[in-house]
Amino acid sequence: MGIPEKIKAIQDEMAKTQINKATEHHLGLLRAKIAKLKREQEEGKSKKGSTTDGFDVRRAGDATVVFIGLPSVGKSTLLNRITGAKSAVGAFQFTTLTVVPGMMEYKGARIQVLDLPGIIKGASSGKGLGKRILSVARNADLVLLVLDVFQPYHEDVLVNELGNIGIRLNQDPPNIVVEKTHTGGIAVAQQIKLTKMSEKLLKDILNVYGMTSARVVIREDITSEQLIDFISGSKTYSKALTIINKIDLVDETFLKELRTKIKSDFIEVSADSNVNIDLLKERIYEKLRFIRIYMRPKGGETDFKEPLITRDGSTIGDICDKLHRNMRKDFRYAMVWGKSVKFGGQRVGITHVLQDEDVLTIIKSR
Repeated sequence: MGIPEKIKAIQDEMAKTQINKATEHHLGLLRAKIAKLKREQEEGKSKKGSTTDGFDVRRAGDATVVFIGLPSVGKSTLLNRITGAKSAVGAFQFTTLTVVPGMMEYKGARIQVLDLPGIIKGASSGKGLGKRILSVARNADLVLLVLDVFQPYHEDVLVNELGNIGIRLNQDPPNIVVEKTHTGGIAVAQQIKLTKMSEKLLKDILNVYGMTSARVVIREDITSEQLIDFISGSKTYSKALTIINKIDLVDETFLKELRTKIKSDFIEVSADSNVNIDLLKERIYEKLRFIRIYMRPKGGETDFKEPLITRDGSTIGDICDKLHRNMRKDFRYAMVWGKSVKFGGQRVGITHVLQDEDVLTIIKSR
């Protein structure tokens, strides 16, 4: 029996199994076995030279965001609205057949926006250009899920297709540690008590992946799915924003009812009628968690006109890397004015974390 047949057999068994407290251990093990088989299947394809690489897109700007949606939801028109790009627009499916990039400039940030071909249900298993399209999202800083106002239920399709190739939206990686050891069995230290799965299920899932001796530290209450994601690896955790497009075609009563059906973070727009486009730009900017750093040369004036755009949590070392490849090597110390220091002109080191609108002077070695 080959891998696809084994996967199908396990899926059939799961479909026949009732979901309740008594079967959650069994179902958890079956999920682990499927994930392991799928990983082996992908590794086998790689060895044979088969590739599911995405479109060749060169990253540019301060961040990259991608439009993901089914055909004819208005992605191309949205791209043209927020970037001024010239993506083909037509009242028929699959107008866009390759990646069309645009550049959105907002609050000093240059944000690369990629318009991808529309995906279809089953894209993650290779239908259409599915895998190539979805794989572009792996390297994006933000995923924009574009929905037609009349088809909001397609959000589940998009989330599932992305999930099937290992992209987890609006989730953080599980806060656990698993270290293989040579002897001693599996020792579990729970800093947070497990309630979403048993310790026995945790150990049995590790056994599925060939781990019989390991040290496990649990820092949050995780599910069996999260543990499987962690062990199987190659998962991407991405921020996402849902866009409901074509709201000019419905009235407020329709929208009010629609809002009760969508549980994720979303924004309502009309690309055709230019409704809420500026608000969309602001939400994209907020989601990317940008901060502005104003540079002050030694002995000079601060440049408040063109801030250096970086991500929240950036250190001075990160700024050095953005400025020049040799800047980190030549770094001596820095002086900072702003929220991240106790007093203006404070002398700090390369690991200092900056905050929005800090003023920075970098002093290089003589």
